[in-house]
Amino acid sequence: MKAFEVARIIERFAPLDTAADWDNTGFCIGSPDTEVKAVLVGFDCTPALVKEAVERGANMIVTHHPLIFRGIKKISPDTFLGEIITLAIKNDIVVYSAHTNADKAEGGVNTLMAERLGLQNCELLSADGFGLTGTLPTPMSAEDFIAFVKKQFSLKVVRTSALPAGVIFRVALCSGSGGSLIGDALAAGADAYICGDVSYHQFFTEKGFLLLDIGHFESEIDIVGKLISVLEEKNSTFAVLRTKEDYNPIHYF
Repeated sequence: MKAFEVARIIERFAPLDTAADWDNTGFCIGSPDTEVKAVLVGFDCTPALVKEAVERGANMIVTHHPLIFRGIKKISPDTFLGEIITLAIKNDIVVYSAHTNADKAEGGVNTLMAERLGLQNCELLSADGFGLTGTLPTPMSAEDFIAFVKKQFSLKVVRTSALPAGVIFRVALCSGSGGSLIGDALAAGADAYICGDVSYHQFFTEKGFLLLDIGHFESEIDIVGKLISVLEEKNSTFAVLRTKEDYNPIHYF
């Protein structure tokens, strides 16, 4: 099977035309006509991931985050990004990503977040397809809800706004950097909003509203398993491998 045929499998799940205009989803390095022997699936394309692909005989890498997101002016093996690009090209490895299209997909990143929380009656949060809202099976106090979120996402820490006195029942969420949708969460009547990459001033929330920053990596990592299941379901000609190298670049001490 060729790389473009592997991409078609993913794009039936997460169509490319649903990706945000500012995104760089799809093929990043290599030819779509490459005959694929094995696909290595990970979260971020790092030097370790490319080296693992070489060691395990995979000549295509599929990640959630795009390798090249903004323009680059030079490629040097002495830089983090340059090393990845150099390694991939030298070893004839195709690099492909499913980013905001996988965020928006039915069964994609936001759906996976909602499933962790057992949210019911889910609806889209924003007009452009990002985020979801839904209701908890049972209302909770803010303290109990925070503990619940930490347990469901296996978190050691979580950043929150001041705890409201009322109960948490309607919950909004958005994977990754979701600070821009705080207003949408309020407009949707959410008691709490979960996302990542929240800035300092955004924690000054409206009365009765709880904001939780669970981390970018933590909110999105489930997509790796989902991409693997999508590829395995529709494929019988190449091996699908899960990376051993996925890690959160943010460390807590």
